[in-house]
Amino acid sequence: MRHALLLALLLLAGCQTTHEQLLAAGYPPAFADGFQDGCGSGRQAAGAISGEFRKDVPRFLADATYATGWSDGFNQCQAQRISEDRQDALERIGSDRDRAWRQHESQAMAKALSHN
Repeated sequence: MRHALLLALLLLAGCQTTHEQLLAAGYPPAFADGFQDGCGSGRQAAGAISGEFRKDVPRFLADATYATGWSDGFNQCQAQRISEDRQDALERIGSDRDRAWRQHESQAMAKALSHN
């Protein structure tokens, strides 16, 4: 449930940062800080160029709220990045198939016309 709420917050965001959205939704600042750090780390772990690994290790070990936020941010943003990559790959595959079909269709038409 919490993951769905966080995802909905991310999707409904206008110009607010995720950190600001979480604070506006009533999450504690430590959670929002952890989520922000974990999100960048998760995106980087999934191969994003824009992601940057950040983790305040002493705070992670001492502050359960920060640790929970970091873990949630890492998991959600890593999964989102992987999902985006898969969607991009599926779109490329679809484009390749469409191109191959059009080429086949053109060749078949040319062959049919050349027999006349």
